[in-house]
Amino acid sequence: QDEDAEERARILEDMAQLKKLAVDYMHPELPVKTTDAFVCGRNYFTRPSAEDDEEEAERQLILEDMAQLKKLAVDYLHPELPVKTTDAFAYGRNYFTR
Repeated sequence: QDEDAEERARILEDMAQLKKLAVDYMHPELPVKTTDAFVCGRNYFTRPSAEDDEEEAERQLILEDMAQLKKLAVDYLHPELPVKTTDAFAYGRNYFTR
């Protein structure tokens, strides 16, 4: 009986630790709770020494690509919208209404 009770207590303790890990993994927005006064962390995303200039050009290219992809997606999903062009020589013929 004592062995079963000890094993059951160990299993329940393991399950509690696994549940805590699962909650920490599924909810990263929850604050981290610690009891150690000497624990510290550094946020590398908001530090003043982070270099933004190198990545800014690449970021702008990515945003331009995303805008073009969004326009293509809207054009594909909404064929009823009119086609806008700046080419004066571009024309099309509708074979369905002649």
